[in-house]
Amino acid sequence: MSEPDPANSFVLGVDLDNVCADYTSGYRDAVARYRGVDPAELTTEVSWDFGEWGLDRATFLAHHRRAVTEGHLFATMPSIPGASESMWRLSDAGVWIRIITHRLVSNWSHATAVADTVRWLDEQRIPYRDLCFLGAKPQVGADMYVEDAPHTVEALRGTGNRVIVFDQPYNRHLDGPRAATWAEVEALVTEAVVASGRPFPAPLPLDGLDAAGGRLDGRG
Repeated sequence: MSEPDPANSFVLGVDLDNVCADYTSGYRDAVARYRGVDPAELTTEVSWDFGEWGLDRATFLAHHRRAVTEGHLFATMPSIPGASESMWRLSDAGVWIRIITHRLVSNWSHATAVADTVRWLDEQRIPYRDLCFLGAKPQVGADMYVEDAPHTVEALRGTGNRVIVFDQPYNRHLDGPRAATWAEVEALVTEAVVASGRPFPAPLPLDGLDAAGGRLDGRG
């Protein structure tokens, strides 16, 4: 089989934080540690700026920078259940996965953010062919996006892009399509590829993850 080509492939643009990586849980643990409180005291039903935790923008950024540079948040946060498995099945079927993340929000921590992101992707076995660090996601070409940030969803849709909203408390005012799990993402993307008229270059694995050549357990 020839190597995939993004010009001829269905390109899926995938956000990381609170789509593949459980940023809310990881950041909650960091904030609780800095405050000396039990993480359970901080709700996970948060708005975009974590105002429920008593944070303003400056405090959020200060805690975020400390969590990234000292706590290596981007290397240690848990993954969203099912992300790796669904993304491998889509990738094996010929979908070109393009990771697009705005993780360079804090100055002077770019080397740590990039290195820890790549480390996390490897350790969590997330498949991807491109990795883009930028905030203006409409500038990156993809046939479909998976995104949680309300302002990014609106910007992408404003330029005619198709976006799956990955369900989070702060984006429930947005119209669908919406997915609460990666199984739902996988179904929506599969439907979109079929509707595009571009057949999958390879069939979806019929025998589960074992058909992926052992990649998920480090053998592939």
